[in-house]
Amino acid sequence: MKAWANIEMFEPGTNMRAWLFTILRNVYYSNFRKKRREVEDSDGKLAANLATHPQQFGHLDLVDFREALAKLAPDQREALILVGASGFSYDEAAEICGCAVGTVKSRVNRARSRLSELLSVQSGADFGPDFHSRSVVDAVKP
Repeated sequence: MKAWANIEMFEPGTNMRAWLFTILRNVYYSNFRKKRREVEDSDGKLAANLATHPQQFGHLDLVDFREALAKLAPDQREALILVGASGFSYDEAAEICGCAVGTVKSRVNRARSRLSELLSVQSGADFGPDFHSRSVVDAVKP
């Protein structure tokens, strides 16, 4: 079926047998890789233990982040966005801002510190579900 669906890809004058064999080989390897990742769950026990955190926490974290970002000093916000979000190097950000590299590094550091203070973040575990939601989801796992 794959060969028939892609017959326009076959170049007339070339070896059709080799082309078909290549398709068969690729299908075999794809199925082999797929089966390696699959887990047998005929009785449904593994599926019953799956649980995920609600999706709204990510949205709420983003809203909080935007509010905190707006409270930063403009020069700190600019440096943080250039380095943290846009992926510019400190040298490139310094050139864009028209200041020294050390100044950009200092602004980014102060912006990160101020953001963690505004968001009350001590570590990455502070993001996502609160303690009560996390305990409900974790209780489902074996």
